Amino acid sequence: MKPGYHAYVPLERVIWGEPAAEAVSREADRLGARRVMIVASGTLSRKTGAIAAVRDALGERYVGLFDACGEHSPLESVLACARVAREAKPDLIVTVGGGSPIDAVKIVLLCLTHDIHDREGLLAIANKPTTQPAAVRQIIVPTTLSAGEYSNAAGGTDTQRKTKDMYFGPDLCARSIILDPRISLHTPLWLWLSTAIRSVDHAVESYCSTAPNPLVEAGALRALTLFDRSLRRTKADETDLDARLESQTAVWLTACGLGRVPMGASHGIGYVLGTVGGVPHGYTSCVMLPAVMRWNEPVTAERQRDIATALGQPGDSAAHAVASVIADLGLPRTLGEVGIREDQLPEIAERALVNPVVRANPRPILAVDDVMEILRLAI
Repeated sequence: MKPGYHAYVPLERVIWGEPAAEAVSREADRLGARRVMIVASGTLSRKTGAIAAVRDALGERYVGLFDACGEHSPLESVLACARVAREAKPDLIVTVGGGSPIDAVKIVLLCLTHDIHDREGLLAIANKPTTQPAAVRQIIVPTTLSAGEYSNAAGGTDTQRKTKDMYFGPDLCARSIILDPRISLHTPLWLWLSTAIRSVDHAVESYCSTAPNPLVEAGALRALTLFDRSLRRTKADETDLDARLESQTAVWLTACGLGRVPMGASHGIGYVLGTVGGVPHGYTSCVMLPAVMRWNEPVTAERQRDIATALGQPGDSAAHAVASVIADLGLPRTLGEVGIREDQLPEIAERALVNPVVRANPRPILAVDDVMEILRLAI
């Protein structure tokens, strides 16, 4: 027998299929919230009526809005959001948006809990576990498929060092998650589909992890089957709400492994592509996942056969099966397509080599040349 354990995050509810504004209001009632602040993506706040609908549903409980979260959660916007939150004094935050505002709010919760007011304070707790419960919790209405709402970890970008650091807390994840495919219609199709590949990446790397567990394995394979079916339907008809909800369900299943099992080089190199080249999270997975799978195949061949079967291509290469989904969705497949130049590869390789997620790759990555081999597979 091989011993192990699975630690659950303090997520109380996942609500699906209901209009977001109504569900937020009911959850605020259930939690006894009296002062609710909204954090949202700028586009959703300023160019649609979605955030106004949530605000109106909250009524007198609404105490403020922050809608200036930068891409990749730069520490400057995190600290700005924390300042607004201190003035608003919320007892609950409602986050509506994708991975950047979700991660930003997680770090804001740390700022409020640990009385952090500046970059130096944030860097002092970066990449370290914290155990103090959050002073304020959040509920999340995700508008992309990157799965950050299910995790107690957040990535924040230090623009001065061009480095993405990780932040941890015991209860940074959502207290409740509201899956409303209607609100996702405001999300650009390329972003919806590419963040889905980010969650495909979660499923693949958690299933091939050096320390998988039965719950994660089952969720990953089922999620891949749902993604294979739903994403092509969304590409054909972006108003297909059933397909969108099926993709959101797949994200829920992939999230079992977030922060619970080691990931691998696709995630780790992806972080570096984001900080060095400004590549969106979803696109990093589109470009890197098939390349990493090919490089890892000598040590994950059996697991990759299961992945190919889950994607409806038994007997085929799993890397090819994943690449086929990406191609059918019209997403980028090479580093050049996402703006990475060949002269940037050595810096990317050096930064990736010291990333702990890269170091957890199932096929050991021991030298810069190993990373360069993977990057060349993605050219």
